[in-house]
Amino acid sequence: MTAQLDLDVAIEAGNWSDAEQEAIMGAVKAALRAATQDGALWDEACDQSLLDQAGVIEVSVTLSDDARVRDLNRDYRGKDAPTNVLSFAALESDEGASDFAMASDMPLMLGDIVIARETCEREAIEQNKPLLHHLIHLSVHGTLHLVGYDHMVDDEAEHMEQLERHILAGMGIDDPYAPIEDQDVETGQ
Repeated sequence: MTAQLDLDVAIEAGNWSDAEQEAIMGAVKAALRAATQDGALWDEACDQSLLDQAGVIEVSVTLSDDARVRDLNRDYRGKDAPTNVLSFAALESDEGASDFAMASDMPLMLGDIVIARETCEREAIEQNKPLLHHLIHLSVHGTLHLVGYDHMVDDEAEHMEQLERHILAGMGIDDPYAPIEDQDVETGQ
């Protein structure tokens, strides 16, 4: 990725440390680099990724709480419950990259990521992993959604998870999809 990254991280609610904010920023950058190398948002006409064509890439990350994320999840996904991370991609999908007309002086706006503090803390405890590692994983996951990766179909899910593992390994973080020690894989107990 050759573009400059305009990354806005805002705290909407919750107690977020400077170290967490820095780690989340690093995770977004690492995910974008890996996605570019993987061919995300590939423009067949130019034979390169939109991520390499743009002079500036914009991403917004909002650090929030369960109440706000629950509202967003209900309003945009029809699920009246908090979740760990939501991504709102500005582009419909990676398949339309060749049809995307981008003026050379305009930034490529990828979208918004919103992370819920309490859900992340609870999941980190349940999964017996450091909160910081979980936040980094969710930031990578959310960023990959912004550039067209999804996990609704098995093949796509496998590819996305493998890319996440690769990115996280490069950051010194264990496989987030590995079974939790002393937990039955079938029942999760």
